This record gives sequence, structure tokens and C-alpha cells, in this order.
Amino acid sequence: MSEADQQGLIRAAQGGDGPAFAQLLTDSYDSIYRFAYRWCGNKADAEDITQQACIKLAQSLGQFRFEAAFSSWLYRLVINCAKDWYKSQNRHMHDNIDDWIEPERTPDQTAENRIYLQQLLRLLDQMAEGFKETVLLVHGEGLSHAEAATVLQLKESTVSWRLHEIRKQLQLLQQQSDGSWELSL
Repeated sequence: MSEADQQGLIRAAQGGDGPAFAQLLTDSYDSIYRFAYRWCGNKADAEDITQQACIKLAQSLGQFRFEAAFSSWLYRLVINCAKDWYKSQNRHMHDNIDDWIEPERTPDQTAENRIYLQQLLRLLDQMAEGFKETVLLVHGEGLSHAEAATVLQLKESTVSWRLHEIRKQLQLLQQQSDGSWELSL
């Protein structure tokens, strides 16, 4: 769908057109679910977060002002829903790494990589607010630093700094281990 078509669909949905909103939701659903899944790493939780994000989308679509890409606005909406959902559920993320990994998307299932992934997820959960979102947007969603900055409402340099800090922490983890695993963030 072209950007002009999407904007027309959004405007129609903002004006109360039910079928336009249904089409917008259909077009956006996979992106909402994918990002929710990457955020929480658990299918059942991702489904709950996606449901909340769809409800929030219906409630707040009128607030979208076309000042940024709709996808950027939608990412922020999903991030906020994920954070709110986890606070309300008082859950611990990534307790079971098997729930986080999508086998069909993760060809290398070696024990070493699984341990590394557990360490990475723990590290991200321990870091300050915003670090996890930064990694998910840049490395999970493939956004540029500038695009991630737009979604996170930050300066591009802040996104770059966050990724640099994560790399430093990963280097420390690697030095503490036998140096057998490595990630190129």
C-alpha cells in the first residue's frame, strides 16, 4: 500500500469509518504482533500485548497527526502497551529462553548461543529505560539509528550512544566468560 493510500485509510478511520479502521488494523496486525513478540519473547504474552495494542490503536488513532511515519507512531504505541501490560501483570520477562526463540527464525540452536542469548536478555532487562527498545528497533526491526530515534522521540546520537553502551557491556560479559561467544551489534 502506498503512503498516500495509507494516509487516506487513516484519515477515514479517524473520521469514524469502521471498514477503514478494520482494513488499517488488518494491514498493521502482523507488525504489531511481531514487535510485541520481540519485546516479550513469549507467544501468549505477545498475543495479550497485541490485543491491548489493537484496543489502544482504536482509542488513540485520533491522536495521530501525520508528523511522523505511521509505523513509528505504531511502534511507540506497542512499546507503551508492552510496558503497561508487564507492569499490570507483574511478570518477569525471559524466564524461559525457549519461549523467546522462534525456532523457524533461529537456525543456530547451539547451547552456546542459547546461553549467550540468555545473558544478552538479562543484560538488556538490567539496563536503564530505553535500551531494550533501542536494540529491538535497530537490530530486531532493522531500523536505522535515525528511524529508531524518531520512534523513541530521541536524538539520533542518543540511539548511537545506547548501542555503544550495550556493546561495552557485552564486551565485559565476553571478557568474564571464556570469550567463546560474540555478537556484532
